[in-house]
Amino acid sequence: MTDQSVAKWDVYEASFSGPAEGNPFIDVAFEADFSQNSRKVRVPGFYDGNGVYKIRFMPDNEGAWSFVTKSATPALDGKTGNFTVTAARKGNHGPVSVANKFHFAYADGTPFLSFGTTCYAWTHQPLSEQQKTLDTLKAARFNKMRMGVFPKDYPYNVNEPLHDVYQRGADGKLDFDRPNPESFRHFENQVAALGELGIEADIIMLHPYDRWGYCDMSPEQDYRYFAYLTARLAAYRNVWWSLANEYDFLLDTKPMAQWDRYFHIIEENDPYNHLRSIHNGDPAANYDHRKPWVSHVCIQHWDVKRTGEWREAYGKPVVNDEPEYEGNIIQSWGNISAQELTHRFWITTLRGGYAGHGETFSHPEDLIWWAKGGELRGEAWKRIGYLRDLLEQDATHGLEPLNKDGTFPWNRISGSRDGDVTWIYFGEHQPVIWAGGLPQDDRKYEADIIDTWNMTVTPAKIVSAPENHPTRHGAVLRQRKPDAAFAVELPGKPYLALRVRPLD
Repeated sequence: MTDQSVAKWDVYEASFSGPAEGNPFIDVAFEADFSQNSRKVRVPGFYDGNGVYKIRFMPDNEGAWSFVTKSATPALDGKTGNFTVTAARKGNHGPVSVANKFHFAYADGTPFLSFGTTCYAWTHQPLSEQQKTLDTLKAARFNKMRMGVFPKDYPYNVNEPLHDVYQRGADGKLDFDRPNPESFRHFENQVAALGELGIEADIIMLHPYDRWGYCDMSPEQDYRYFAYLTARLAAYRNVWWSLANEYDFLLDTKPMAQWDRYFHIIEENDPYNHLRSIHNGDPAANYDHRKPWVSHVCIQHWDVKRTGEWREAYGKPVVNDEPEYEGNIIQSWGNISAQELTHRFWITTLRGGYAGHGETFSHPEDLIWWAKGGELRGEAWKRIGYLRDLLEQDATHGLEPLNKDGTFPWNRISGSRDGDVTWIYFGEHQPVIWAGGLPQDDRKYEADIIDTWNMTVTPAKIVSAPENHPTRHGAVLRQRKPDAAFAVELPGKPYLALRVRPLD
């Protein structure tokens, strides 16, 4: 093949002609070894229909690369090529991975603070609605999107999909041994479109809400599907793998050992080690996220004050992708207020985790963001974007809770520190002075009061720390030393946060 060039962390693609007879999705296998100096990377290929076979590679290092294909099919064996990798394009920081146990970073070291949203079936809607979704995301500040490969059959989302994910046979039924390349091409194009917006695609591979039969595929068909999807999409730098939405609702037909095998198939076919997670339905049915093939905790739970508990239990980043949704539908998980969702984001974040957004406002045509994308109609997304902007000003390693054991006052107040910056979120509490968790050294600091709803920052007055203020321990009222080198005066209203930064 002729020499080509591709930017670091972009997709290099090579196409080949091969057999189209029989069922190439099952009958033909091929892969390639990509090499730079003494380094070699195995990359699986895939069939793209009409006798076309492709292989995709995401280079992570600049310079000259080469490849050679391997296959038992002669037409696909021993094909070679060379290409040059140039510097990364502006704005492409590479794939996201776990950086320091509880937090994420891009490949170039830039911290990644996850502020995600959910649009389960947006790629299965009419193209005009999909464009609305992308246009909306340009104005929002989300940097992660949960999205399903398969269409969804659920209240507020009962329309037929834009494409069948598998081809139909002569009998008109879906043939789960023959993926539909047109559907996968469209899906990956939308993944790429999200990447251009700086948004990670958190790809949900299975779910229980199905009338087409996708969730009833045999184990062998599931395994081939996982391998095929991984081969097609792993080269996109903004991919995260989420094995399922509410996996525990599928345990009757897909036992636990099968879920473990799915993880291993991804590991075997993803040379870039993209993030891998799995999502529960029942709040008490968490997968064992301690397993080494799980990169981070993905859960749904309304009680976001338990974030520290999950961090300690699993020892990995915690992403509460469903702390319930802003909206007004009849289901209780979809009718909390914008103020409450904003409140839960602040609690989750300042307890060292990450939260996810969703919006579920009733609509006569069921055009609900959480299901179909389109347009945002609520108010929380603006405040969530504001929180992201605030944190990214000082992001270094990620927020670490000030008190991990959850004792007073941190069982009620949320506080964290990232480097030299201290954050306190008071939620429904409204003190007029505060010192807990503030720095204890003699450096000079500035303090800002943040109105989390009105999105304002106001300088705060720093005063002497209260001395020997009493605290109750059991039945005994004891005297305590000052909590910090100074205190901050507050206006005595709820849903405020405090940011304290050194001046030098």
